[in-house]
Amino acid sequence: MWNSIEAAPREELEGLQSKRLKEMVERVYHLVPFYKKKFDELGISPQDIRGVEDLKRLPFTTKQDLRDHYPFSLFAAPMDQIVRIHSSSGTTGKPTVVGYTQRDMDTWTEVMARTYKMANVGPGDIVHNAYGYGLFTGGLGFHYGAERVGASVVPSSGGFTKRQLLLMKDFGATILCCTPSFALHLAEVAKDEGYDLKNDFKLRAGFFGAEPASEGLRAAIRDEWGIDYHEAYGLSEIIGPGVAASCKYGRLHINEDHFIPEIIDPDSGEVLPPGEEGELVFTTITKQGLPIVRYRTKDITTLHREPCKCGRTLVVMETVKGRSDDMLIVNGVNVFPSQVEHVLTKVEGITPNYVIVVDKKGVLDKLEVWVEVDEKTFAGGIGALEELKTKLQNEMLNELYINAKVKLVEPKTLERSMGKAQRIIDKRPDAK
Repeated sequence: MWNSIEAAPREELEGLQSKRLKEMVERVYHLVPFYKKKFDELGISPQDIRGVEDLKRLPFTTKQDLRDHYPFSLFAAPMDQIVRIHSSSGTTGKPTVVGYTQRDMDTWTEVMARTYKMANVGPGDIVHNAYGYGLFTGGLGFHYGAERVGASVVPSSGGFTKRQLLLMKDFGATILCCTPSFALHLAEVAKDEGYDLKNDFKLRAGFFGAEPASEGLRAAIRDEWGIDYHEAYGLSEIIGPGVAASCKYGRLHINEDHFIPEIIDPDSGEVLPPGEEGELVFTTITKQGLPIVRYRTKDITTLHREPCKCGRTLVVMETVKGRSDDMLIVNGVNVFPSQVEHVLTKVEGITPNYVIVVDKKGVLDKLEVWVEVDEKTFAGGIGALEELKTKLQNEMLNELYINAKVKLVEPKTLERSMGKAQRIIDKRPDAK
């Protein structure tokens, strides 16, 4: 472990959360007009919030709120104290902008150090960081955390796959940081280039995040590279990567001395008890630049509060099942893209590359899955392909209760991702 707070008794942790929550509420009420207005409308004053038990009385914050106050209107620190600015891509509207004070940067580096310690990364390790650098928080978040624990960092960023492999081999990288889809793409190209993945490279562990990954996809990465898989979870609005990371037992621990999690019913907004599935909500309690009250992530998951075998007492979250706004309704059945991926990764004869095409027929969504077959299956002829197609359709019907049409495509014809994989093509008339 990196910090003793990760194994603190619950009473101590909740006491710290309450103290920090009260300080944060006071801060946003007096420094952020948006929150003062929200509090006043609800008839709440900072003095009404005495601890974590009062969290549910506070208003929610949404991504649209951040866009409506673009670029800096939600900042709680003056610009002469903001030392870093990151933002989302803004592909569906104005980007969401995040500002960091120097103390925020120290907090971010601290939680990223905790992330790396999940795999005991330290001096002597060489971290190959293939997350994108720039306005995206991934690259710089992983970079500063690696330096904090004393590892050497190769800031390779995304793209240039063959060059990445050359650097990973020649520099003796022991830790790989990138999206799950790019990890598989690296493995595919490495084999095409004649590398022996388990003998030409010194990798022992990887930190993968920024996109959903089913257990099947995670297993494929572990098997291809022969490494330990650690999941990294984060949102730029909350801090970036470092909100949560998985230990050696595969359990995602939230750094709840900085970020208080809740699970709510996505429709009613009511808080759900531990163990129930719903939408993940975060309140930042130490951030100065952009403190956020009850941010609705739209990520669907479950929280568990029992201690972990690794010794950490920090709350555990399950791998995100999907996003509430990504859920598809197929003949009345709710389906998340990650569930489709999980079915696909259990079937032999295909690569991990696929695309889900969603269209509308009447009032219901219809699903078509384009699946890339591997070289051996493709060479097997029409009979083998038809058999595979039938098997895939049956597996989805048996496990997900949907009649999805499967379209098999030739090897290496689906576009590869250098960052976050684009898995869904939405042709519905009301799609944004």
